[in-house]
Amino acid sequence: MKESVSAGRVWDLPTRLFHWLLVALFAFLWFSGGESDALMKWHMLAGYTLLALLLFRIAWGFVGSRRSRFADFLAPPAVAWRYGRDFLRNRAPAWDGHNPLGGWMVLAMLVLLLAQAVSGLFATDDISIAGPLNGAVASGVGDALTDYHGFNINLLLVLAGLHVAAVAAHRLRGERLTGAMISGRKAGAADQPPAPAWRALVLAVLAAGIVWLVVTLGG
Repeated sequence: MKESVSAGRVWDLPTRLFHWLLVALFAFLWFSGGESDALMKWHMLAGYTLLALLLFRIAWGFVGSRRSRFADFLAPPAVAWRYGRDFLRNRAPAWDGHNPLGGWMVLAMLVLLLAQAVSGLFATDDISIAGPLNGAVASGVGDALTDYHGFNINLLLVLAGLHVAAVAAHRLRGERLTGAMISGRKAGAADQPPAPAWRALVLAVLAAGIVWLVVTLGG
């Protein structure tokens, strides 16, 4: 009889909540962008929520549990390159947390999502919708950021597609990344203690407060 492989704790609850909230928000933001004024108001609220989530995740990347930290999954570029080469040759080993290539994908998505959320604060349709900080910059700057906001979503869609394809490729090779991001546990991984819940709560409140101040004072 085949011996079962134990599943260790890899992803803490704050990281998992961030991931799935991000998926839902991104889908809604893509759907609602450029639609009716009523839907655009919800689009903007979702954008503020996204910005708060990103600020939280960036902070959590420094003080969260081990597998959630940037220092744990941002490997040197050469290591990421070798991992990608070995993965294509079906020789790449399994990693407890993000693999070296996946770690850089996470960073790229965070950077582009942050750029998308921030540019949205300055964007306008020149008719009835404007971000809370649009009036703080010259019209030319606002127009440039609006154009970037519309262009950057295409880059994000490409990255999202690559992410889904990578998860599917890992699944075909027996590594269930989606299940791990739901349960927090991964087969064969070393068990990791979670960071204190109060730390995540404090960071979430601070992130929401920062966004609220920016939107309120800017508007």
